[in-house]
Amino acid sequence: MVLARQAAVLAALSLAVVCGRGVWADSAAELPAEEEAVRARLAEALPGMPVSAVRPSPLPGLYSVEMEDGSVLYADAEVSHVIAGDMYALTEAGPVNLAEVRRQERRRELLAAVDRSDTIVFAPKETKAVVSVFTDVDCGYCRKLHQERDELADYGIEIRYLAYPRAGPDSETYENMVSAWCAGDRQRAITRLKQGDKVLAKTCENPVAEQYRLGALVGVSGTPTLVTPSGELIPGYMPAADLAKRLGVL
Repeated sequence: MVLARQAAVLAALSLAVVCGRGVWADSAAELPAEEEAVRARLAEALPGMPVSAVRPSPLPGLYSVEMEDGSVLYADAEVSHVIAGDMYALTEAGPVNLAEVRRQERRRELLAAVDRSDTIVFAPKETKAVVSVFTDVDCGYCRKLHQERDELADYGIEIRYLAYPRAGPDSETYENMVSAWCAGDRQRAITRLKQGDKVLAKTCENPVAEQYRLGALVGVSGTPTLVTPSGELIPGYMPAADLAKRLGVL
């Protein structure tokens, strides 16, 4: 999705000729006004591009432009140049992807707003780490990860499932996941579905659609996708022992 957004920006840039005023922020007090000016110039140059935030980047004269889908662009104050790609800071510890740092912050903020009661939780007796998992009940590797839930519990890892039916809202998978979230015993229902069994069809007020949209916002492109409390995104299946090491509990 991020690559598609960047491609769209590049296509738009090939057709756009932008003239700017060359106004630069001289102090922290002036930054908000300049950021709004950059946003306005972007809207004029690239109409329809959903910008959610504009911030100063670590590079003087360059602004970080955050899109609604989480992708990050860079633009100068005049918006005469736009860079579609990630910026790296070269530090003594090695290169740091600044765009990914911001994406990680955004994931952390988005997931912190999710009520635990809206997820399907598999909790150990003693929780040492928590991982949010965007899952699809018909996904093979989601099922494989689910089979390791007892091993994950032994490591002290709490799983919080969020719904991400890959086929979308008009699919049988989506309906089955609604049934799981509406079941009296959510754990049993999602386990049965991941075993290939049927569950009683149910509807209720549920978070499945909202979580599906959330998945797109945090950068989910397949399932399972794991997100740590720090906002780190782990795409795909990871064996329980490897995940425990990644989360610092082994």
